[in-house]
Amino acid sequence: MPSPLIAPITDVLRDFGKPRINRAPSPILAVSLPWLLVMVGSLSPTWPIISSAPLVPPFGFLLLIAWQQLRPGLFPIWAGLPLGLFDDLYSGQPFGSAVMLWSLTMLALEFLEVRFPWRGVVLNWLSAGGIITVYLVLALMVANAGGGSAAISVLVPQILLSILAYPIAARLVGAIDRFRLIPIITV
Repeated sequence: MPSPLIAPITDVLRDFGKPRINRAPSPILAVSLPWLLVMVGSLSPTWPIISSAPLVPPFGFLLLIAWQQLRPGLFPIWAGLPLGLFDDLYSGQPFGSAVMLWSLTMLALEFLEVRFPWRGVVLNWLSAGGIITVYLVLALMVANAGGGSAAISVLVPQILLSILAYPIAARLVGAIDRFRLIPIITV
C-alpha cells in the first residue's frame, strides 16, 4: 500500500515519454531544438558579466561542437554559415569572423567523423579542446587584424574555462537530445 503522504503519480505522467507503439517524436521539435539551443548559447555575450579579460566561454560554439559530436548528421555541413552569422550579431567580433570560423569548424568536425567514426569521451574532449583553442586564437587574430591589440596570453583563462565547460555543454546537449526525441505524436 502506498504511503498516504506521497501523492500517487497519474497514469499520464507515469507513461509520459515511454516509447509506445505508433508514437513518434515531433518533427518540428526534433529539427528546430538543436538550432535554437546553439542560437541561445550564442547570446552569452549579452549576459551581465564584467571582467577585464575574456572569461566567458563561447557557449554557442561549445553547443555546436557538442551537437556535432553527439549527432554527426544532425546539422548539415553548411550550418556554420547561418549559425556563425547569428553569433556575429552578438559576439562583438568583426562581422564575418564567426561565419568563417564556424564553417571551418564544421569541416574539421566532419573530417574527424570520417577519420574516427568510433570515438570515446576522451577523444571527443581532446578534439573539442583542440578545436576550441584554435577557434579562440584565430578569433583573437581576426580581432587584432580588425584594429585590436590584445596578446594571446589574455586568452589562457578563457581557453581553460572553455575546455573545462565542454563536458557540461555535452551533458546539456545529451539531455536536450533525449527530450527532443520523446515520442509524443501518434503516427
